Amino acid sequence: MEKNLYIGALLEVYGQFLSEKQRELTYHYYNDDLSLSEIAENEGITRQGVRDIIKRAETTLFDMEKNCGYLSKFTELKMLKGEYESGKEAALGEILEIIDTL
Repeated sequence: MEKNLYIGALLEVYGQFLSEKQRELTYHYYNDDLSLSEIAENEGITRQGVRDIIKRAETTLFDMEKNCGYLSKFTELKMLKGEYESGKEAALGEILEIIDTL
């Protein structure tokens, strides 16, 4: 998964664990495709300040995924669902195993 899409997905899963400011700025950077300078101008803070907030948010998101793994499990479940729907019966067992680990 491309980094921007991956962080956007992490933001969807774990965004509520970030501060409101971290969530907002990270969302604008990755989902609205605003530059650091554009965000800084809109927020009335320095470009470096925006970068620092986003970097801290990224670190938190990566740590959450490393510790919880919900995004990777969700992605795997979606893949296995497709396999099961196309006739691979063994995928159901794998789906149930993942669900048991949640």
